[in-house]
Amino acid sequence: MIMNDKTDIMVSVCANCGKGEEENAKLKNCTACMMVKYCTRECQSAHRPQHKKACKKRVLHDEELFKQPPPQDDDCPICFQKLPVLNTGRRYQSCCGKEICAGCEYAPVYDNQGNVVDNQKCPFCRTPFCKSREDMIARLKKREEAGDRIAIYNMGNYYRDGRNGFPQNHTMALECYHRAAQLGHALAYNDTGYCHEFGRGVEVDKKKANHYYEIAAIGGDVVARHNLGIKEKNAGNTNRALKHYMIAVASGDSVSLNKVKELYSNGRATKEDYTKALQSYQVYLGEIKSPQRDKAAAADEYYRYF
Repeated sequence: MIMNDKTDIMVSVCANCGKGEEENAKLKNCTACMMVKYCTRECQSAHRPQHKKACKKRVLHDEELFKQPPPQDDDCPICFQKLPVLNTGRRYQSCCGKEICAGCEYAPVYDNQGNVVDNQKCPFCRTPFCKSREDMIARLKKREEAGDRIAIYNMGNYYRDGRNGFPQNHTMALECYHRAAQLGHALAYNDTGYCHEFGRGVEVDKKKANHYYEIAAIGGDVVARHNLGIKEKNAGNTNRALKHYMIAVASGDSVSLNKVKELYSNGRATKEDYTKALQSYQVYLGEIKSPQRDKAAAADEYYRYF
């Protein structure tokens, strides 16, 4: 693939002789790495000495990139059920650093006699909710000092947006993302990539941005995984895009499921691909659905969890 300087469109050409598809040459991808195309087997053989090292490197890289991420150890500490991927389905508690599912946050609390009691407290540690922004910031900074990766990541978002009493400072935001990422927060790698892609607190570096997106995806972040699929689809790499979407769907991303459906509708994915995507998403739903979470979601869109 090369870039046409006049049209700014990606054009397919043979990596060896430069012949393009517009010259009636039927190009085929290198089946190992899918990075380059050739018009004939002879051209592929001739180009092999130049391509061999890059091909092997790409294959090893893709083995790591397209592995299904390990199961995330993020069950709700109250109901012990898997936390939803959707951010409205989970709540971070700055008092104890726990993430609680929307169902448990919404659920009424009863005393030993079965009477409903004051629920203006953390569902897990029963600490009263913050009464002011200053209290919230103080708790967040305490969690930060304790090395809480979610608290550090949230502080990065506050610096990025200039909210909750934090001045807008992209450099500080990026610093927080780096710290959270080093502590294992996959989404922080995604936001680090975003900073590099758009020059937020750092020089624009597309290559480095993609590197961080891939680390985030490997770590299990479905946002990064879905966006990598979008990038591959826009580049014309449908097979690679489908791989990303399928992994994201299995991790609970309904948006990627719609992308697989779109590819199937356009003849770019098979019926088996779409069936597998539907089945894997149903497995995910089976792990996160509960009557209490359904009650919360029905009561307020704020608690929607899938």
